Parts: sequence; structure tokens; C-alpha cells
Amino acid sequence: MEIVESILDIPVQDPPEEEFSSADLIWTKFGTAEHHDDVALIPYAQVDEFIIGECSNVECPTRFHIERGRKRSMGSLKEYKSDEYLEYRLYWCSFGPENYGEGGGVLPSRRYRLNTRNRAARPQSMRGCTCHFVVKRLYAHPTLALIIFNERRHINKSGFVCHGPLDKDAIGPGAKKIPYISNEIQQQTMSMIYLGIPEENVLEKHIEYVQRYCGSDATASTLASQYVRKLGMIIKRSTHELDLDDQASIRMWVERNKKSIFFYQDTSETDPFILGIQTEWQLQQMVRFGHRSLIAADSTFGIKRLKYPLCTLLVFDSRQHALPVAWVITRSVAKPDVAKWMKALLDRAQSVDPGWKINGFVIDDAAMEIDPIRDAFCCPILFSIWRVRGSWLRNVVKKCSNIEVQREIFKRLGEIVYSIWGGLNTSVALEELILDFVDQSAFMEYFKSTWVPKIEMWLSTIKTFPLASQEASGAIEAYHVKLKTKLFDDSHLGALQRVDWLVHKLTTELHSAYWLDRYADESDSFQHVKEEYIASTSWHRALQIPDSAVTLDDKGHLFAKVASQKDNSRTHLVWNPGSDFAFCDCAWSMQGNFCKHVIKVNMICENAKGCRPSMSFWSFREILIDLCKKPMDDSIGLDESVAWTNQMLDQIKQLVELNSSNDIGIVVNNMPLKWISKKGRTFVGIPASLPALPSDSKTITKNVQKSRKRKRLSRLR
Repeated sequence: MEIVESILDIPVQDPPEEEFSSADLIWTKFGTAEHHDDVALIPYAQVDEFIIGECSNVECPTRFHIERGRKRSMGSLKEYKSDEYLEYRLYWCSFGPENYGEGGGVLPSRRYRLNTRNRAARPQSMRGCTCHFVVKRLYAHPTLALIIFNERRHINKSGFVCHGPLDKDAIGPGAKKIPYISNEIQQQTMSMIYLGIPEENVLEKHIEYVQRYCGSDATASTLASQYVRKLGMIIKRSTHELDLDDQASIRMWVERNKKSIFFYQDTSETDPFILGIQTEWQLQQMVRFGHRSLIAADSTFGIKRLKYPLCTLLVFDSRQHALPVAWVITRSVAKPDVAKWMKALLDRAQSVDPGWKINGFVIDDAAMEIDPIRDAFCCPILFSIWRVRGSWLRNVVKKCSNIEVQREIFKRLGEIVYSIWGGLNTSVALEELILDFVDQSAFMEYFKSTWVPKIEMWLSTIKTFPLASQEASGAIEAYHVKLKTKLFDDSHLGALQRVDWLVHKLTTELHSAYWLDRYADESDSFQHVKEEYIASTSWHRALQIPDSAVTLDDKGHLFAKVASQKDNSRTHLVWNPGSDFAFCDCAWSMQGNFCKHVIKVNMICENAKGCRPSMSFWSFREILIDLCKKPMDDSIGLDESVAWTNQMLDQIKQLVELNSSNDIGIVVNNMPLKWISKKGRTFVGIPASLPALPSDSKTITKNVQKSRKRKRLSRLR
């Protein structure tokens, strides 16, 4: 075949068929004698029809995902070749390319393959298919698209057909005609099984979603039913113990799950054990919700009961709930070790979005190393008091039997914290507390042995850093409580000293629980799951309490009454209202948690006279006052104050505009940033703009056909 060196010499093809594939096009060799490709030129508006036709290949039915994409704006190039792109997308068959088979040979036949991260159209995927093509929207001719086919056959590197009816090694009975089971459906089914939902309900939901793609087909329903039962059997039989030796078991898990690991360092004479876990779904959520937002750390979970403590990194999702996006299992808190895994985590996020950046990092432990956070994320650091508050409240309730004494001790502890901004002597306040409650020996022994040696460090941290809000603290606490419930039930007490058990619980049950929560909320399905998810934080539960249910004490605001929403005859008392150290007599608060009654009362007290502001607001005000105290003759110090103040004012103005606007489009249009498509999109996109068509009867008919094609295309996503 003759090699063509200019785009102008390639004819534009417009097949009359509604959907067409590579078999319907005439291919031209384009390039040089040393390097050339098979190409075809079609109208850009026909790209979707071509992709649908390729997906409908009878011999190898599949789906194509966008492996890579780039985009330019018109006018950005002063000089360009005829084949320069305006838009560039690399489409790859969803049955590849990760697994090429052992040694390049034929893939071994397996009955089932559990892979929660595959992007293909069925669970038996990652077959090493090398079929892929490039679509270039031409810079010189934006109405035309150049299709470059690198490999038209659906084969692996060994040259064997690797999926479809012609694949002799199709996985499992009926794999050649198995119904479409996407990654989303598979993850949904696995999540329901892991969470203990009855098999009948799982099967009903699974078949319902499969029928969206396959229609009401008896064979498809039967195969889907078999799939659910076998998947459930596999999950029930799965075990965390890959080896009797825990260390060897973890090494095997790491080897099998490299995609879910962002950092791993095995134990040696010089290096401590560090395991950083992040699934692909968690990475997506981190990039999505963490960009220009906050990341928080639940930093010392299981420090007394687990073999290695667990640190969880959290983002705040669309409902401001804490969502785990990474787990780090290690005993080391040394600065070099923390810096290693933080840098690896940041690099992973920026490999998806090079411009990814966070606005703040929330810590909950005064002993946590700060320098690695500043070096890696280059962002402000906030401090959450939920851990110290919860520890104090829990032990006050546990070690003091009289509720009036409990209220007074907790109030005095709060006053010690508030005193850091009032100029009071902390040491004197501590001595007075110990003397006044010397008869409460159990609590005082605990407090003097556990907190007095390090309280200066904690108070210094609280004063130095801006404090996180009650909403953020409550969300972190809600995650911590859920994690505790999942891991520390009585049936697992014997496995707490095994790391492989902890990894198994995190990546199966806990991961599935949060995946299903987000899926239920975004798809508006599983209503009971969605309702529980929305109400999972005390802040959201507090929003359901009407203002009329709260009554403040007229005499000095010593307490507030909150009428129960479930039992009209019951009222909860909140002492020390308006303070972060308010004390409520409800069961949830008595366990050491932020309860909805305290949060609701504090919301009311924000606008009430005579009530002190929240600690987060007080901290923010002190920082602003401190900036204003810079002397005028200290020019650099003044410049820094002005720069910080202007930066904060700009961000506050943007937040106010966003919250007060009824039309998000106006806000977006006023932004100085130019929004472009991100790299690595994994869906077939509809072109952002289509060339104008002449207004005649043929146009109307073609528009109707386009609408139908788009509907069919949407079902492929």
C-alpha cells in the first residue's frame, strides 16, 4: 500500500450506516517509510458512531475507555503541521492492557476472577488485549477527526485472541455469553455481600442492574444469579491468613495488590514497617474532594490494641462527611518515615491531576510531626480538639460517679483550654483543679499520670494552630467511631495482633461500607443506606432539631434544655452552653462523643448575647489580631501580614459569593481559571461542540437519529 505523507491526500469518509466500525472504512498508510500508521479521516461528529460500532464487534464485543487525553485551545499554536491535534484521545479495549499472561503465553483458564478495579465490561477482564486506537480532532480542520489504529485485532502480545466467542480460554462456563457486569455493578454486589445484606436482596438488586444492560433475558438472569451465589461463596471462604506467619502473609498480600498500595517498606534492621494502602476508588475520591479543600488525619487509632497503629487520611465529601482515602499502618512517627509516605501519597494524587493541591491539613495529635506535612503539601495546618475533648469527657464519666461533679470537672477542663487566650496562668489553674477535686482520686490519678506531663504541649499546639470547626471535628469523630465498631467487636479480639487481618478488614468491609454510602447518595438508591449515611454525623443530626426545641436558661446561661424529637416527654440538659466543652446527659455524649444536642445548642448560642464564641472562631480571631499587632516599622513583617490578610479575604469573598449565589454558572464564569478536561477520563465523552448543520428536512431527521445514538452511547458508559 502506498504511504501518504500529507493529511490533504487522505479522503474524508462518511459511511451512510447509522453505526460503523473499522471494517467499514478504507485505511491509508500515513507517515514515512520508517514509521507509518493505518489512518482514516471522518467527520468529527461521527466519532461516537464509530466507537459504538467498534464496541459492537460480533467476534469480540467490548467497551473502549479513554486511556489518555489532551486538549489545546484554538489559537494556541502559531505554527503547526497538518496532523496537529486540537483534541487527542487514546481509546483502549477494556480487556487490556494490564495482564499479558505469564511469560507472554496464553492466559490460564480460571473459573472466576475477583478484581474490584477492572474497567472492563465483565468481571473476567484484564485479558491483555492490545487493541487500541487514537482519535485526533485536527487543529487545522476542527470538523474532521483522524483515526489512527495501532492494533485492530483483539489479541494479546502472544498473538492469541484473548476475549470474546473466539477465545478458547474464556474464563468459566458461559463466559462467552455472560451478561454485562461493569465495575460499578460488581463493586455494588461485593459491598452488599461484605455488609451482610441477605443474599435474596443482593440477587434482586444485582439482576435489576444487569437487566439495564442486557434487557429482561432469562439466560442473563440465570447467569447473574449464579454469579452472585459464587461470588458470595468466594467472599465467605476468603481469609486474611495467606500464611501462618503474619509478616509473610503481608508480603504475599502486597505482591497481589500492588495497585492498592502507594507505599510499602518492610521491616529491617534500619527501617520500620510502613504500609500505605489506597484503592483506585479512594484515589478518585481524594483527587475529587481533596483538591482545594481539606485533608484530615485520624492519626493514632489502635495504639494500645493493634500490632501497629493505624493512621487514616480523610477528605470531606459533598455532605462534609469524613471519607477515608488512605490508610497508613506503622508504628513509626519519626519525621523521615512520615515524609516518605506523605511524599508518595502526594505524588500518586498528582499523577492523576498535576495541579492537585489542598488548602489545609487537619491534625488531631499534638505529637504529630508537622514538618513533613508542610514540606509535602505546602498548606496551612489546623488542629482538631475532638481527641482530647473525647478522652477527657469519657474518663470524667467513667471515673466520677456523681453527674454534678462530672459537669463541673469537664467545665473546669474547658476553662483551662480557653485560658490560653485569656492570659491566665495554666499551671495555677491546673493546681486549683487538682486541689478542688482531690476527693475524685480515680480521675485525678488518671489525669496526673496521663495528661499533666504533656498538657503544656497540647495547649501550646491549640494556641499555635487555627482550630477546626465542630462540624469537621464531629465528622472525624464519626469516622473514628465507625472504624472502632467495625474492628473492635468481640468476634475479632484474637486477630488484633495480625496486620493481615487489619488490612483485610479495611479493604473489604470498611471500604465496601463507604463505597455503598457514596453510591447510595449519588445514585439516589438504597434509601435506607442513604438515610443512615446522611445522619451519620452529629452535625447533620443537629440540623434536624428545630430552634424551637432549644430553651436557654435566663439566669447567666448556665444550661440549656433540648426537647427530644422522638419522645416529647423527654428533655436533655446541656450544661455550659456555647462552649466546646458543653456537657450533655444523653447516652451518646456520655460515651465521650460530640452529640447533636451540644452542637445544636452551640448553634443557637452563636447569635445569643452573653455566650462566648466557639473555640475555632476564637482561635481565628486571635490569629487576625496577632497579624494586626505587627509593628509599622517592621516592613517585612507588615508585608507578610498584608499578604496573608488579603489572601484570606479573597477566599472568604469567594465562599460568600458561592454560598449566596442562586446560579452556580455565574460564579464559574467569573472565575479567573480556564476549565479544561482532565487527563485519564474513563468514559466515552460526547463532543463539546458540533458543527452547524443546514436547516432543512434532512437536518431534522438526522438530529432525531443523533438523539437516539446518544441514548445508546449513554448506556455504554
